[in-house]
Amino acid sequence: MTVRIITRLDIKGPNLVKGIHLEGLRVLGKPEKFARYYYEEGADELLYMDVVASLYGRNNLLDIVTRTSKEIFIPLTVGGGLRTLDDIKTVLRAGADKVSINTAAVHRPEFIREAANRFGSSTIVVSIEAIRRSDGRYEAYTDNGREKTGLDAFEWAIHTAELGAGELLVTSIDREGTGKGYDLELTRKIAKSVPIPVIACGGAGRSADISQVVWEGKADAICVASMLHYTAVKHLRSLDGFEFEGEGNIEHLKANKGFSKVEESSIAAIKKELAAKGILCRYPLEEKVA
Repeated sequence: MTVRIITRLDIKGPNLVKGIHLEGLRVLGKPEKFARYYYEEGADELLYMDVVASLYGRNNLLDIVTRTSKEIFIPLTVGGGLRTLDDIKTVLRAGADKVSINTAAVHRPEFIREAANRFGSSTIVVSIEAIRRSDGRYEAYTDNGREKTGLDAFEWAIHTAELGAGELLVTSIDREGTGKGYDLELTRKIAKSVPIPVIACGGAGRSADISQVVWEGKADAICVASMLHYTAVKHLRSLDGFEFEGEGNIEHLKANKGFSKVEESSIAAIKKELAAKGILCRYPLEEKVA
């Protein structure tokens, strides 16, 4: 098995943003520029997530997806606000390779089966956003971590696989953006319960966290954001034409500050670290990991 490194890009309006616990979003810049940078750096896949889509009942990424798909040639997953088969078809036609669904699937689980039958299981990623409760149980949330469902995250994961999901994107809301490491218990229990790939998301703060969630969390793929974004910001700011003025809350960019408790890294460095620990991963650009 080859572990995939997936770069997550949370989108609000025209901007790439990043927060903590999926809240307190900071504007970082134009998502297409980051997508191309990560593609050139050797990302295996990209994930675009419209973080306010469920609030407005629709996905607003079509233009961004269309522009990005013309520039990069690795799998692109798009999520947020996809409620119907027509929504999925529209996003795929715009250039996405896979879609991520959550809220619509919780509201009507049969939607997973219908989507898998129509577009193929390999196209359908079910996103499970979970919070650990005081009694130790994990509850699944919707609407980008804002709404409780009452569903046990592990039971829901098994059900989604039975309905035809091709992959699961498992996000710990408790850990997301904190740099405290992935929730190993959450990822491991789901990975051991389903016969489909599990993507670990939320909490990466250093390279050791990534190797740990592979070995101990049994993840098949890794989603990374904060560790990569600030390195990308510094690189893109050094280029002509990188604009972030007028993009919203950019004081942290002007102050040249990164993300608290998160080490700056790159895709090449992460892959090199994984390889050193015996974890297979792709090296699309060999010279970058020499």
